[in-house]
Amino acid sequence: MKRIYILFAALLVPAAAWAQGQRTLTLDDCRRMAVENSRRIDVEKAAVEMAGYDKKTAVAYFFPKISAVGGYVYNNRDIALVSKEQSERIRNMGTTLDNKIWASAEMDASERGKAILETVRSSGIMPDIATPVNAIGQEIDAALHPDLHNIMGGSIVVEQPVFAGGKIVNSAIMASKAQELAESKLETSRSEIVTDVDHAYWQIVSISNKKKLAQSYSGLLHKREDDVKRTVDAGVGTQSDVLQVKVKVNEADLLLTKATSGLVLSKMLLCQKTGLPLDTDIVLADETLDEVPDPGAASIRSMEDVFESRPELRSLDLAAQIYDRKVKIAVADMLPTVAIFGACTATNPNMYDGFQNNFRGCTFSAGVMVKVPICHGGEGIWKVKKAKAEARQYHDRLEETRELVTLQVARQRVIVEEAREKLRMARSAVDVAEENLRSANLGYEAGVVTTSTVLGAHTAWLGANSDWIDAGTELQIAMSELRKAEGYKTQVY
Repeated sequence: MKRIYILFAALLVPAAAWAQGQRTLTLDDCRRMAVENSRRIDVEKAAVEMAGYDKKTAVAYFFPKISAVGGYVYNNRDIALVSKEQSERIRNMGTTLDNKIWASAEMDASERGKAILETVRSSGIMPDIATPVNAIGQEIDAALHPDLHNIMGGSIVVEQPVFAGGKIVNSAIMASKAQELAESKLETSRSEIVTDVDHAYWQIVSISNKKKLAQSYSGLLHKREDDVKRTVDAGVGTQSDVLQVKVKVNEADLLLTKATSGLVLSKMLLCQKTGLPLDTDIVLADETLDEVPDPGAASIRSMEDVFESRPELRSLDLAAQIYDRKVKIAVADMLPTVAIFGACTATNPNMYDGFQNNFRGCTFSAGVMVKVPICHGGEGIWKVKKAKAEARQYHDRLEETRELVTLQVARQRVIVEEAREKLRMARSAVDVAEENLRSANLGYEAGVVTTSTVLGAHTAWLGANSDWIDAGTELQIAMSELRKAEGYKTQVY
């Protein structure tokens, strides 16, 4: 008894581990995971982020630009505002003045007076004017030789555009529309991913139901095989009947094997789309149902609502608006531009105070700059015409896409109604096939129906149920495509 208990426990451990590793997913779970793990969505989100930065950059042109500029220059030679001869005369102008004074006095004096002047000059009785005047001359000469070996300067500049022909305004609007365009493309990608996941999800539900159908079919045929063998043993049946049933049993087993393999591969595909490891054991919420659920009747949206909701049309409309603004920007290039500016500048040496080595000579300046384009060989005209042609191209493409969307929605609505009618007919066919199979089984047991007839009833029952499953799956997928065509946004967060 103890050994049996141990064996039973050993069998339960793997089963429990398998059950813990199993993961149940709803359709909303699959959609959310597919969007969260999609690299395509990551790329589109990055595009939206970049468009947001472009918008902020465009808005920044409305505000003043403030910049600081600084520089340093070394000169190996100094500059002189006078020649060397003039510099020499300035430095010695005291001596020159003193000599001229004494020379003038001596010229007007007599011989005796000259002797007296010479005595006075040599005795030092008269004050020395040469030395202090020479000192003044040296200061003047130094001022005429400023130290410009090291020049440093800096300024703070403020620029503010006043009028640019509407270029700044239209650029900001274009950047805003470009951000909306990136968001619209993101929504388009999300819608396509959701629809793709819906296909994979309902494909698994379909295969899972077909697997259950194949199991039931295989069980019926194996039971029928046992019944036929008993009739042969009783001497009422023939070996031909056994072979006929055996062929059907092999077909049923092969069908079950294919359904099992197809279910595994389909789940691996869904795992890849949702970002799960391929060997993850998943069970879908609708997979355990006995039949594919009915999505219900579709609500009819007006075409105006469809046009507003379809991200592809929204993208084309935004692109057309962007190119309309591009036309205005091309026109703005041919209009005058006006800007005001102001600057505060400081240099060292200070050229406003005798070239002293300090930064105290700050100066402020302001002005207005006007730029008027006159002639550029017709460049602006051709740019405007090209921009108009591009805008017209996108407007035409928008109208064409509107017509295609109208046809697509109408076609998809017809497909949904056909799928719904097909589902109704398939359900009716299943009821007939089940009743036919029940009657055939009763007739076979009563001995009034041949083996071939019973096997034919089994085959018809299998085909009817398979068609019913396919019809339910087609209706779900058709409804998903209709929601996409009508622009319904699927909430996946």
